Amino acid sequence: MAPTSALQREHTPSPGTAKPAPHPTELRTPRPAPAGRWALIAAAAYAAGLAASAFGVPAPYLLCSLLAGAALALTGVVRERVPSPANRTAQALVGALMGSYLTWPALTAAAPVALPLTAVTAATIALSVAVAWFLARGGRLSRPSAVLGMVPGGSAAIVTCADELKADVRMVAFTQYLRVGLVATTAPLAAHWLASASAASSPGHAGNGGQGSGFLPLVMGSDQLTGLLTLAAVSVAGVLAGRRLRVPTPALIGPMLAALVVTLSGAVPGFAPAGLLQNLVFVFVGLDVGVRFTRETLVRVRRLMPSILMAIAAVCTGCAGLAWLFAKLTGTPIVDSYLATTPGGINAVLATAVSSHADVALISTVQSLRLLIVVLVTPVITRWLTTTRPAATGARTEERAQT
Repeated sequence: MAPTSALQREHTPSPGTAKPAPHPTELRTPRPAPAGRWALIAAAAYAAGLAASAFGVPAPYLLCSLLAGAALALTGVVRERVPSPANRTAQALVGALMGSYLTWPALTAAAPVALPLTAVTAATIALSVAVAWFLARGGRLSRPSAVLGMVPGGSAAIVTCADELKADVRMVAFTQYLRVGLVATTAPLAAHWLASASAASSPGHAGNGGQGSGFLPLVMGSDQLTGLLTLAAVSVAGVLAGRRLRVPTPALIGPMLAALVVTLSGAVPGFAPAGLLQNLVFVFVGLDVGVRFTRETLVRVRRLMPSILMAIAAVCTGCAGLAWLFAKLTGTPIVDSYLATTPGGINAVLATAVSSHADVALISTVQSLRLLIVVLVTPVITRWLTTTRPAATGARTEERAQT
């Protein structure tokens, strides 16, 4: 046996000696488990949203949780993402909520504007690619990184395929979620302003800017138990089907398609999240976006920040122009057109649409269509732009900007 060191003998108590009490400075408050800590964060964000809703803040639960998540990440209090089970559950419930709005009357009402909707979707993608091309042309980013960072829709899927397309995953993720964060922050305010302007010009049309602070009901139907069981079945079956079919963002699109089937069949009405459950979903959507903005990420891309912000502003301004044109040509309310075409995350846009009492069916249809098209065509466009003329200068500048 190895001899015991003098230091060990000095600090090893004899068998008959009582163990000394720890010094007061050695006492440590046990750190909450990750699940418990996130439960406290979500509860605080919910309370902030509840207080903000009393003052008429648009989309209060989304905005307050997004700002809270960003503040926690920037101060270093939170250094990890929202737990995957909570994030996937929130995405599945958002998908079920989206699918529940796609009823036969809603789809029939959207049919006459199907061609303009398709044209606007194509124009949005073309605008994003054009802005990305100019961004890469300035030597700030490589073409793959610029294109994948600028295209709207399917942020998680786009980031996933960034490495395969020879793009910088960190830059793509930062650009995608910066755009999502900016749109999620400004869309509720813009929608509220547009709805107020529309209500002023049309006294018969007015909107309520909040989802309500009531805790019940948890689902929109009268039979709460049946509705909750149906919601759970739709969410689980949708996620499994989405993975099996390999659809983009299966945790979101799968439950949306499953909810669409159940809604159109009319078999079990009233399973969409409502009240406390809906607000909690929006809280986790906001937290998931907010906690991505860490100090390390901002320092890493500080030299590229002005160019990226200008590019995002150009895309958002162009999409607002397309929304105005679409509203003029089809007679669609401007707030619906704006939310349908805005280049933000589909989760955040849906939360804004619900809180603004906009046409969620129309907005979900356009946003979902764009998400599917973006995920399908972006790799093709990226490869084509890359093979046309390699952007070696942009890649080198990008590497220097991160050091």
